[in-house]
Amino acid sequence: MVLSLLLSTFLTIFIAELGDKTQLATLTISGTSNKPLAVFLGSSSALIIASLLGALTGGSMSSFLPEVVLKSIAAITFFIIGIKLFINSFTIDKEDKENN
Repeated sequence: MVLSLLLSTFLTIFIAELGDKTQLATLTISGTSNKPLAVFLGSSSALIIASLLGALTGGSMSSFLPEVVLKSIAAITFFIIGIKLFINSFTIDKEDKENN
């Protein structure tokens, strides 16, 4: 049971992280330095600590908030972020056209 949770979490996070800003930043830093191991250790440590904070926060919140509330908060938050990104994409296009 724990193994299936571990595997599903790994796959979800691994797929979500492919091609994101963190990976691109790691790629850029690694390309500009001659120390790929140091870049790997630094970026891995940052991801581990960020994930630990998320897991601890989610775990502690789940003790006093029902799962449906946590999922709703996450869904609403992602929806708001998506709408803001969508609106900003049009704003950036207008600014680019005005500057050219």
